[in-house]
Amino acid sequence: MIDPVRQDILQQLQRVSELAPELRFGQLVANLAFLAAGPWDQTLWNLEDDQLLSAIQQLRTDLERRQERVA
Repeated sequence: MIDPVRQDILQQLQRVSELAPELRFGQLVANLAFLAAGPWDQTLWNLEDDQLLSAIQQLRTDLERRQERVA
């Protein structure tokens, strides 16, 4: 069984991908890692799933707000 936090991460990634289809997946991951862990001199190896989920939720909220302004 998939951990609930990981399952939420995957669902959130799908939504963010829908909101920003112009981003390649690698760009999306790099942006999220930076949001979650800070500058690249920090290690990503120790990034916790809840940190990543928080970054995904932040990006999703930002993208949804942008879409609302455009609509």
